[in-house]
Amino acid sequence: MSGLKGKKVGIAADRRSDAIEKLITNMGGGPVVFPLQGEQLLDEKASHRHVEDYLQQSFIRVILTTGIGARTLGDAARKEDLDGPFLQKLKKESLVIRGSKTMDWLKENDLVPDMISADGTMEDLLNQLPIVDKEENNQVFLQTYNEDEELLKRKLVDKGYRVNGANPYKFLPPDPDVVESLTNSILNAQLDAVVFTSKTQVKNLFHHPARMKGVAEAFNQHVQATAVGKVTAQALRDNGISSIVQPERPKMGAMIVELDRYFQRQLLNH
Repeated sequence: MSGLKGKKVGIAADRRSDAIEKLITNMGGGPVVFPLQGEQLLDEKASHRHVEDYLQQSFIRVILTTGIGARTLGDAARKEDLDGPFLQKLKKESLVIRGSKTMDWLKENDLVPDMISADGTMEDLLNQLPIVDKEENNQVFLQTYNEDEELLKRKLVDKGYRVNGANPYKFLPPDPDVVESLTNSILNAQLDAVVFTSKTQVKNLFHHPARMKGVAEAFNQHVQATAVGKVTAQALRDNGISSIVQPERPKMGAMIVELDRYFQRQLLNH
């Protein structure tokens, strides 16, 4: 028997929400989409500038934190007929990467990383990076996006690096009505679970501190929080949520299967 049968599941994702909806429906659940990710805005002018800056300067490491960001820089290089020099220079660099999508882009372009985050988190990557002498050539090229940029820069500076930041895209805030609707659905126990596929979605839900405590309590009491992977799960914990369903492998399908198993166990225990 499916554990999701008759369960109402909120989906905070935007990208790939159709696939998640289909999985939940096939297991007998009722999906409800609340797109909290916000629209992704690519900055082509900034991307071209970042590529030119990268080609003109020397770096001891290149840090790529998201697949979208790496791909956007690659696309910008191609549009300017700089993809040859861009990829050739990357092949000679010490590449430091986070995330499976970033790894996919490297493989597509025959690039091999020097350092990989073992658990997909920036924390693990930062822990691996050695402290450097501030007097030496210590400049790094850091690709990130608007949410993490300042925090990562500060942590790298603390380790002695000079940071050349590349911010090729950002996420716009989600529709306030969507956030309000999901918040009320959680507080009023109108959902059995909510699935999150990025920490941005978690951040957008908890944007207003006044309601944060009530939403966290609702999750801990009667709405099951579900995260696609470790980074998203940590964002939920950081906002006071203690009960989180999370798959071993950070995949959308595995997340829904794990949520189904969770509710199956709940049925057996009752």
